[in-house]
Amino acid sequence: MVNLKKSFVGILLLIILAVAMYPLGNMIEDQFPAQKPNEIASTDLGNTVLAGTKVVDDSKVRKTSSIYHPDYIIDLIFEGKYLKFFTALSTGTVETPFQEITGETISSQGTAQGFEGPGYLTVRDDKLVVSPPDTFVWGFKTPYTIGVKTKNGLEIRENGNTVKTVSLSDMSNSTIPHDYVSFKNFEKWYNKSDVGDNITLDYQISRFSDGRNPVTPSQIVTYFGAGVKDYMKQYPGGTPVMAYNGATSQQVISSAVDSMGSYPEYDDNTRALNGKQFAIGWNGTIIPPHTASSGKDDITFYGVYDKNASGDGKGGYVSHGACPPGRSLRSAVMKIGFPLPRGMSGGYYSVAIESHPTTDIFVNNTSDFPVQIIMWTQGSGASMRIYTQVIQFLP
Repeated sequence: MVNLKKSFVGILLLIILAVAMYPLGNMIEDQFPAQKPNEIASTDLGNTVLAGTKVVDDSKVRKTSSIYHPDYIIDLIFEGKYLKFFTALSTGTVETPFQEITGETISSQGTAQGFEGPGYLTVRDDKLVVSPPDTFVWGFKTPYTIGVKTKNGLEIRENGNTVKTVSLSDMSNSTIPHDYVSFKNFEKWYNKSDVGDNITLDYQISRFSDGRNPVTPSQIVTYFGAGVKDYMKQYPGGTPVMAYNGATSQQVISSAVDSMGSYPEYDDNTRALNGKQFAIGWNGTIIPPHTASSGKDDITFYGVYDKNASGDGKGGYVSHGACPPGRSLRSAVMKIGFPLPRGMSGGYYSVAIESHPTTDIFVNNTSDFPVQIIMWTQGSGASMRIYTQVIQFLP
């Protein structure tokens, strides 16, 4: 009972001291510039962080005299930070409480809290905060890892900086990044290229809709999930990538259908096969608001001989069968006010002979919400039908 009374008296004295010294502390503190919130961050402002991530570097938090701020010592007691409390008493200095320089999305332990999804570190109202993600967050697939052919091997650069060189004898799946370029295709490139030529080996997501910093290849799955990385692998560089989709609902806003028809001189079975490939190449494509996207770049189309394919009369092999699914796609997107897709014509022959049916066509989403292209086929041969739906994601 005596010890309890002594503890109570001690705390009471600290409170009295805090009240007495508070005006003096404020007067002295006003003579020195306040610590800037970004000075205590454990990572760069703009970096992506998840809830539970430590975002305050304790070692960077400025200490002040406990005489000037005994109220800080009282806070340590009520927060249960007894070690820091005794340290403050023994050293005569105390850390500035996190709540003085951080917002509500950062806990008293300096970790991100109170939100779902990939947030990012920033400063608001002179406090360090984690900004929760918008309902939709997107960026663009841009080069990060570049291979440059040298006389005796390969120089690998990440974000413009050389990270290693690989000799010709050491080249393998374990030394050459192969998420986007198979080692077999890399070897083909290397054997045909000249010294100084380069190849993109890995990609980051940059130019985010909310202004956050680029996310490197090794962080994409951690912050946005494996599905985003899988999506990136199917589409060419420069493609918009929906990194976070917090939609609460989705609805079909347009649909269209077209049929292959019969042109036996161009092999109806191969035409139908190309029609299916077109649908596969566009199915699942997500286009964020006010961006344009092509279809997938890992789609193979099959050549059909056409004597009129070239202007010299010699003919050539082209991917006949792309026009019917092209008309289906074109109709579905133009019904909702999107412009004629770039790389398409407005006529019956919707895809130019020289165009690649997926990577040379771009659908421009002029709306304020993300959309997804869904395509599928029914039937076979000349009677095959190609369906297109446009789905809109809503908050």
